[in-house]
Amino acid sequence: MKNYKINYNKKHLENIDKAIEKAKLLYDNCVCCGHLCKVNRNENKIGICKIFEDNNHIKVASHNLHFGEEPMLVGKSGSGTIFFSNCNLKCVFCQNYQISHNEIGEIIDIETLVLYFLELEEKGANNINLVSASHVIYPILKALKIALNKELNLPIVYNTNGYDTKELLDCLDGIVDIYLPDLKYLFDDKAIKYSRAENYFNVSIKAIEIMKNQVGDLIVDKNNIAKSGIIIRHLILPNNQSDSYDILIELKERGFLKTTISLMSQYNPEFKAKDFEYINRKLYFKEYDDLINYALDLGFENILSQEMESSETYLPDFTREIPFQF
Repeated sequence: MKNYKINYNKKHLENIDKAIEKAKLLYDNCVCCGHLCKVNRNENKIGICKIFEDNNHIKVASHNLHFGEEPMLVGKSGSGTIFFSNCNLKCVFCQNYQISHNEIGEIIDIETLVLYFLELEEKGANNINLVSASHVIYPILKALKIALNKELNLPIVYNTNGYDTKELLDCLDGIVDIYLPDLKYLFDDKAIKYSRAENYFNVSIKAIEIMKNQVGDLIVDKNNIAKSGIIIRHLILPNNQSDSYDILIELKERGFLKTTISLMSQYNPEFKAKDFEYINRKLYFKEYDDLINYALDLGFENILSQEMESSETYLPDFTREIPFQF
């Protein structure tokens, strides 16, 4: 923890043209995520994420100061969070199903997205937090360049389900300051059953290793506000359906003991989860407490935990102007 200052505007401007060029090429044969659809997004071909907007438009579900992220992202003034509609995963328990599955949102042009960036900075956001952005990264980067030329100077948070490829992350090197990836499962049977994501762990752990190589472990300033680094999120499902114990062992063996790990208790059986026997209830306190203790026993040094009441607190309604009520 220190008086830590970065000229984000200068850093991002130095890298943005290269990032945009890479993203455009990536869209020719889209392999942004582990589905490897290989459709030509520059010709408006549609992959599993169901994006039909051209590369000058984007569907946004919400843009607000958000106070429900990890404390070092939120501080007193909030995280400048933009939720993008659609998703490359099909999680049956998704708490954001209104936008990921039902595709609620407003189609805007990139100039409007620029205004969102600048408006959030004006409101005092600690960062620009891009939620579920992997499938729309090209128009985001184009908007970001315009905002940077209008002197946007905030850290960029990439808030992702973790199913990102090396090709996508190469576009973000020098642009993203804080990575916030999920690590949902270890075993393919559950990843396919609950999220329709083949090879999920292999894709995600490689992505997380690349992210850490780019930005390092978490650095905060004297006010405990994140300036750069990675926070790995793991949502704990009931009945160990998230392979939580095995994931912790894997992370230890891969050298992540000092990395900040956010173990999340907020699971609520939303959307289609009630149709699945082992995940049709909330997490028990003992399930969560046992896992926290296991993580500490393994030697993890930076574990973030949640109150059990978070399962209700973090439920959004994207039909409201402000989806989360804190």
